Amino acid sequence: MGVRAGSKQVIEDLSWCGPGSAQRRMGIDEAFEYCRKLAANHYENFAVTNIWIPSDIRPHFTSVYAYCRWSDDLADEMSDPAQATELLHWWKEELHKGFSGRSFHPVFIALHETQRNFSLEIKPFEDLLSAFMQDQSVLSYEDDLQVADYCSRSANPVGRIVLALARCASEQTIRWSDSVCTGLQLANFCQDVKLDAERNRTYLPRSRMHAAEIDSSDWSRGSGHAKDALADWAKLARESLRNGMPLVCTGPSWFRRSMRLFIGGGLQILDNIENANWDVWNQTIEVTKYQKARLVAKACLGLPKLTLADAQSAQTRTAGPRSSRSRTSNSLSPSQPDTSS
Repeated sequence: MGVRAGSKQVIEDLSWCGPGSAQRRMGIDEAFEYCRKLAANHYENFAVTNIWIPSDIRPHFTSVYAYCRWSDDLADEMSDPAQATELLHWWKEELHKGFSGRSFHPVFIALHETQRNFSLEIKPFEDLLSAFMQDQSVLSYEDDLQVADYCSRSANPVGRIVLALARCASEQTIRWSDSVCTGLQLANFCQDVKLDAERNRTYLPRSRMHAAEIDSSDWSRGSGHAKDALADWAKLARESLRNGMPLVCTGPSWFRRSMRLFIGGGLQILDNIENANWDVWNQTIEVTKYQKARLVAKACLGLPKLTLADAQSAQTRTAGPRSSRSRTSNSLSPSQPDTSS
């Protein structure tokens, strides 16, 4: 299995800013420029959001993205899980150094400035790493609860960090964000069944396999009732994405547009999977250039519109008991949906 496009840079950069390398300390501007180039060179359409993200926030967005990119590539692009685990432990040490301003790594020089400007907590960054470390040893899951726990660390922390950058974190927006991020992660699982099988990973829980009367071999090959299991799983992903829809009318305009783009992209992936007759094993499912352009246009135009009834319905569906996971990462007051946007 080859290295993903865009991931090559991280692997190459280990030679000069990896474990044991003799690094010079970059200036803050140079560190942010490194993060910007990493984001611009990656295969995903991250740069699209630069159309509307304010210039004063954009560098901080790239520092968070660079952290996630490095974390993901250290986890997935190493040939040996033991090597990946060792690098992830090193990366965690750098994270702690970075939050105290002691890391020489360009990502953490930039991220330290972001942390200071937005009072970010270290926990979401640690949670991401715990999920990536788990991927090196946990290759399958028993039920939806175990998968949800994984998503709470592999995806949800990113949304919580973005909420902090938008300065609109509250108990309610965190619930909506968690729902969106979990939905995006599940959509990604549905899209990447074949890729995950090549990595010997199975995210579809055994309880769902049992319900569909298939085993892991059927799931990896797309045989038996694997398509039925996929369709049912995609339904869960779609519901999770829709439950977070009130975010498209919450917070500053750049945040609302970004949420429309991210949610729309996840729903488009699920539509494309369904239109491919649920066959993710024999064809590559992607969002086309035309679909991407349409999603960006709809995000800029504020489409689809969300009614007050839609917001209230989603608020009811995602409401739950308070817990430590629902606390805000800053001291800002709760933000309410603006259904007029």
